[in-house]
Amino acid sequence: MKTARYDRQRILKGFGEEGQAKLKAAKILVVGAGGLGVPVLTYLNAMGVGTLGIADADLVSESNLHRQVIYKENQIGLPKVEAIKDNLQAQNSETIINVYKSFLTIDNALEIIANYDVVVDASDNFPTRYLVNDACVILKKPLVYGALHGFEGQVSVFNYDNGPTYRCLFPKMPKVDAIPNCNEHGILGVLPGIIGNLQALETVKVITEIGEVLSGVLFLYDGLSQRTQRMQFNTIPENLELSELQDSYELDCNIPVKSIEAIEIEKLITDFDIELIDVRTKEEFVQNHLAKAKHIPLLDLKQRKKEIDTRKPVYVICQSGIRSLKAAVLLKELLPNTEIINVSGGMNQLSSYADFS
Repeated sequence: MKTARYDRQRILKGFGEEGQAKLKAAKILVVGAGGLGVPVLTYLNAMGVGTLGIADADLVSESNLHRQVIYKENQIGLPKVEAIKDNLQAQNSETIINVYKSFLTIDNALEIIANYDVVVDASDNFPTRYLVNDACVILKKPLVYGALHGFEGQVSVFNYDNGPTYRCLFPKMPKVDAIPNCNEHGILGVLPGIIGNLQALETVKVITEIGEVLSGVLFLYDGLSQRTQRMQFNTIPENLELSELQDSYELDCNIPVKSIEAIEIEKLITDFDIELIDVRTKEEFVQNHLAKAKHIPLLDLKQRKKEIDTRKPVYVICQSGIRSLKAAVLLKELLPNTEIINVSGGMNQLSSYADFS
């Protein structure tokens, strides 16, 4: 450990050499290297956490740069985990950094999380949040939670010292049509920094056993008014008794929608005559898209439904599978006699796909 690097922390009463040693010994997994993950990783790395794990399969895009401030313009198009590892190592060469160029899934979540002391949920979708929560409950790992919406954010700590879990606060996954998306509604660039730093602080408190951890408390932050609230919630004992992951963490739809995994789309494009609709934003589509995809943003679907060739099976794709699922539900209502299929996992699952235009 470098002599002077952590002096301002070590001289803190109640933290000291013991706290610094605990950080050095800690292994922390951050799920997501986006708006929340960037400040979490930046500060934990700077403060001297010994081992950081980073799980994300996304690429750096231009639209990330206003809030994911560790990334540089010359890193656009690179896998986030590779870009952020380079930047973090330049910041602190002492940290061991493990990267997982993958999103957490039913197949890998338990294996990856088992190697860490604390998990930080910096994801941006409900299926991942429920999956990570359940894996942390099974493995008895504390989970530091953060979420964003517009000008607001929230933070809590789950599964800490037999405290409440994510399911104690949010028992059921919301319907797909009730889920907001920052690609549609936007997010103020500074907000992820505020909430991500609060997550980093809670992580440090959990590791070093200082202060009052936000267990059983949902901390709410309103950026426009600078108001905060604390909402208490209780443990539901049966939520602590999970012994295995669910078979699926798919979003709940009001209207049943057929889905395929994104990795199956290559064969379909090659072997069959299908209509593939990409419902992402213009910026996302320009950055990369499948050669045979027709671009109709989700918000324009109603007005542009006549552009869709309904004589063919219609496959709908987006970045992660959330907007495409919303689009598929909408298209089943607009085009009831057409076969509509959601491409689950979206472009994230195809990050290494070669046939981009």
